[in-house]
Amino acid sequence: FHNRIGPNRWGPFGTLQPIADLLKLLTKEDLIPAGADRIAFTLVPILMVSSLVLLTAVIPFAKDTALADLNVGVLYLLAVSSLTSVALFMAGWASDNRYALFGAARGVAVLISYEVPVVLSLLGVVMIAGSMSLGSIVQAQQVPFILVQPLAFFLFLAGMSAELNRTPFDVAEAESEIIAGYHTEYSGIKFALIQAAEFGGVLVVAALITTLFLGGWAGPLAEYLGWLWFLLKTILVVALFSWIRATFPRLRID
Repeated sequence: FHNRIGPNRWGPFGTLQPIADLLKLLTKEDLIPAGADRIAFTLVPILMVSSLVLLTAVIPFAKDTALADLNVGVLYLLAVSSLTSVALFMAGWASDNRYALFGAARGVAVLISYEVPVVLSLLGVVMIAGSMSLGSIVQAQQVPFILVQPLAFFLFLAGMSAELNRTPFDVAEAESEIIAGYHTEYSGIKFALIQAAEFGGVLVVAALITTLFLGGWAGPLAEYLGWLWFLLKTILVVALFSWIRATFPRLRID
């Protein structure tokens, strides 16, 4: 996308670069501001990652292959994903830093405002499928719901881009004109976990889009290769997110 060579020293063609980055962050000093609420400050990265892990519990990766097939799966998704807003505000408040507090307020405002269209976009999917269980939603897709509900798909994609702080909705953390925001005071492994939650969120959302709109594990020989179809569709959606990010430059106010 960028027509440039990235970091390419670690591993063949730089494929092991993420491991090098992780090792660097693990060995960096972990600082906590003197006036910070230490418990709340430390809980933030844990809360952000754990909410992400909890979301994967209801995603069916193939037929009858989910940690929990809840009959209220969609409701569970919305409830658990809203934990991120609590973590964001905790980060800003516990940091004892005005920049972080303003950044957190800005981030929470974005999350709450975009949750409304996301919920409404899922309403159509639930009504057509006649169930909130993700497994049942996949089985109801004789025709992928992206063709039945294209507007709902677009709303979900746009809303989730905003919730994940992706371009062009990265108002909460516009790198070119404002300070980092809620994680200004985080360093070392805490910072690494916050970034892991942000980029891991893209994978989880891609898996959700695959489940809700692209027929999940459905495909030829789905009984045996369902997991492969699911993986391929998820990678395709992740590529779409990257494509959008590479296409829209960050437009500055000046």
